Amino acid sequence: MSLEILSPVAGRVVPITEVPDPVFAQAMVGPGIAVQPSGGRSDAVAPVDGTVATLHPHAYVVATDDGKAVLVHLGIDTVKEKGEGFTLHVVKGEQVRAGQPIVSWDPEAVTAAGYSAIVPVVALDASADVLSGLDAERDVAAGDRLFGWDA
Repeated sequence: MSLEILSPVAGRVVPITEVPDPVFAQAMVGPGIAVQPSGGRSDAVAPVDGTVATLHPHAYVVATDDGKAVLVHLGIDTVKEKGEGFTLHVVKGEQVRAGQPIVSWDPEAVTAAGYSAIVPVVALDASADVLSGLDAERDVAAGDRLFGWDA
């Protein structure tokens, strides 16, 4: 059984190796893919059904009932923004549905502030061989299938 991981944002899918941060590009926190967001202020959504296990204005983790956890990081070095421009819609520990808004943010403002707005989406504690459909160079809407995580 494969778990579908949905795109948290709209944009262009790119290989995780293109993320300008070695922690993500070298898959130190896990394998995945990235989305170069398009447009201005929008909602970043839950990639799976589950519990919000970690929540920061610039990043969140949603864990499924069977222990799989997906990290969404909104931009690179955006922790330095200290939450400025990010609006949380959930609380840590809350049950969420795939596609549910988690954080509102503005990728164009992030870029204007001098940061990369790229969004790594990482399967935590997974090996790369259990992920499927990591096809890059395609456009997605928030909530579209991004990749699969096989059991």
